[in-house]
Amino acid sequence: MAIVFERPKALLDVPTHYCPGCTHGVIHRLVAEVIDELGIIDRTAGVAPVGCSVLAYDYFACDMYEAAHGRAPAVATGIKRAVPDSIVFTYQGDGDLAAIGTAEIVHAAARGEKITTIFVNNAIYGMTGGQMAPTTLPGQVTETSPYGRDINTQGHPIRVSEMISTLDGAVYVERVSVDSVPNIIKAKKAIKKAFELQMQGKGFTMVEVLSICPTNWGLSPNESIKWLRDNMMPFYPLGVKKDITAGEVK
Repeated sequence: MAIVFERPKALLDVPTHYCPGCTHGVIHRLVAEVIDELGIIDRTAGVAPVGCSVLAYDYFACDMYEAAHGRAPAVATGIKRAVPDSIVFTYQGDGDLAAIGTAEIVHAAARGEKITTIFVNNAIYGMTGGQMAPTTLPGQVTETSPYGRDINTQGHPIRVSEMISTLDGAVYVERVSVDSVPNIIKAKKAIKKAFELQMQGKGFTMVEVLSICPTNWGLSPNESIKWLRDNMMPFYPLGVKKDITAGEVK
């Protein structure tokens, strides 16, 4: 009997710690499928910092490193510079990348480090209990904004992809989502392109993935998908924010 669907070889056959309905598992699979399709598992290294992805080293079959909170781009920079032929990616949440790790991601992109960042944006701190994140939407209720985020006192959310796309060292930045099958297919295509550009030595690449957090949003998985579409997508529009290869003849 022909096999039509199976676990990617780059993904280990183990249970994950993620909450029911969480889309980290979908994103993990997309990264693993890309690693398999590109045939790079033996030269790939991933870096996971503190956050919901803290145990990613238990799930990916490639080399994995643990970084302090927010410091994954710094660790990835060291790996890539020490082993230039390696393919290095960071897997970071918005509380990690856009808060304590802001300097690291900005300067890694500005330097044009030849690494790839998978940036998971669910607009909240997940692992630590649902506090307001730099990406929390105006009016969004969290543990530390119980009356909704007030931009007058708590500031505006950061559109990370738009910010990173202004830096000369960034060569490819795209925002995707995993809320539907068509968008999952587009997300995988974006992740694959980011890895391919790294393999070509082009520069820094980042794919932002809009994700859900049913537990901390206080919604069911289905309600969370609807909330993402109704609230996050208008504020964080999907699409390519920067692509230096746009218009190149293939």
